[in-house]
Amino acid sequence: MKVSTALFSSLSLCISASSSLYIPLSDSFSNSKLSSLLSFSLSPNTYPNIDELPLIDTQAYQNLVNVTDLESGANDLYSFAEYSIKQYDHPTRVIGSKGHWKTIGYILSTLNRYKYYYDISTQDFFSTQGKVKFSMLKVNDQLVEDAQPLSLTPPTPNKKAVTGPLVLVDNEGCDVSDFKSNEAAIKDSIVLIKRGTCPFGLKSQLAGQFGALAAVIYNNEPGLFQGTLGEPLDDQVASLGISSEVASIYIDELKNGATLNTTVVVDSYIQKIKTTNVIATSKSGDQDNVVMLGGHTDSVEAGPGINDDGSGTISLLNLAVYLTNFKLNNAVRFAFWAAEEEGLVGSTFYVNSLSPKENSKIRLFMDYDMMGSPNYAYQVYDANNNDNPIGSEELKNLYIDWYTENALNYTLIRFDGRSDYDAFIKNGIPGGGIATGAEGIKTKQEASMFGGVAGDWYDPCYHQLCDDLSNPNYEAWEINTRLIAHSVATYAKSLKAFPLREDLIYSQTHKVPVFKYHGDHLII
Repeated sequence: MKVSTALFSSLSLCISASSSLYIPLSDSFSNSKLSSLLSFSLSPNTYPNIDELPLIDTQAYQNLVNVTDLESGANDLYSFAEYSIKQYDHPTRVIGSKGHWKTIGYILSTLNRYKYYYDISTQDFFSTQGKVKFSMLKVNDQLVEDAQPLSLTPPTPNKKAVTGPLVLVDNEGCDVSDFKSNEAAIKDSIVLIKRGTCPFGLKSQLAGQFGALAAVIYNNEPGLFQGTLGEPLDDQVASLGISSEVASIYIDELKNGATLNTTVVVDSYIQKIKTTNVIATSKSGDQDNVVMLGGHTDSVEAGPGINDDGSGTISLLNLAVYLTNFKLNNAVRFAFWAAEEEGLVGSTFYVNSLSPKENSKIRLFMDYDMMGSPNYAYQVYDANNNDNPIGSEELKNLYIDWYTENALNYTLIRFDGRSDYDAFIKNGIPGGGIATGAEGIKTKQEASMFGGVAGDWYDPCYHQLCDDLSNPNYEAWEINTRLIAHSVATYAKSLKAFPLREDLIYSQTHKVPVFKYHGDHLII
């Protein structure tokens, strides 16, 4: 039976996340203010009786989705980003900024209108944040123009230039023996290391342990790469990346006995930022069978992040409000992660904090990051049950079936650790998700499938200042929000067709996946 949106809207306080729910916060935001938001509640006599609500129905739930609420929520997020202009000279919602704290307050003040329906909590943690203000690489006094500093690189000593001979490290610089074989030459040198096999952070650490002044890591495939050293390790040195094409010239010269005097300078800083996740779990539904979904609340420093991942944030927040119109058979948990852009820190912290018992209650995790790229493709993570926890493939098929049933094209993309599902599948929890594309290039075939411009990025404003209110494709965003609603409704109603958690089998027959990516940066 199809039930009208109007009927459902009359059943509870279904107030849009984009309405006047936001409680204005002062410019200095503190944990005490978070606590006050969590303590807010409605008078008991205003609570609907959850047991008297209709059981979740996918079509009725999808019918509540509307582009007006998405646009209004985007406007709210952009207004929060503008609070950061004084500090950053442009709008941003990067962790630690006023824009991000106001985003968190907005989520809490919205959710706490529904404390009768959700158990709501925050989870504080520290994240490492870094910025490179300036970097330079010269070889024989010639500037290497394509040299890129690795994220979270330390500076050169005193942020001044260091100079030494360029020395090629054996193999891929992943083992002490790779440096030991040429230990005398490496001391006080700039080392050249091939990308591959192990994390960039380990290569940099070993270089420092053997006395190198800096490290230059070259690509093992054509082109440049954006990499990160990850969480800082003792002895790491200033580290930059170059292309294989440039490196091949230097390698040939070194093998022919040439001396390449090399200069590196990196002016950077690394700091710890305190931030918080927001978690809301429905009181309705089986608490031993939790359907979980999440998106991240932070942007990069460069811009306001309205598509990445303001789109996921607003989709989830609206759906959390709409869900209060229904009772559930299985509990639903919404997660609003912080510090995704710093390396999936919030989601990883959450999963690593779970006890084995609480881990086992999460039947699946669904990741929703970048729902409205302007040059979009409807992308489904290509998860399978051979390489991922059993159930990941069933989730993938749910997305595929929905697109097919709604006469929409879709494409499969790599399930490679680039978003917040990473920690879940590495800890035995089935996962998957959808996206609409970041810095990847749309093909001619995809342009024929989805429209848009072949040869351009899916999101030409990815991680840039122009990821503002004009950036998202609101039609694609609305369609994908309906699919998110369908995924929630399907599993909140029944998990009978979904595989049981098989942690013992998973641990015995599957290796923890090793991804080249952790978030948007390469780590290997």
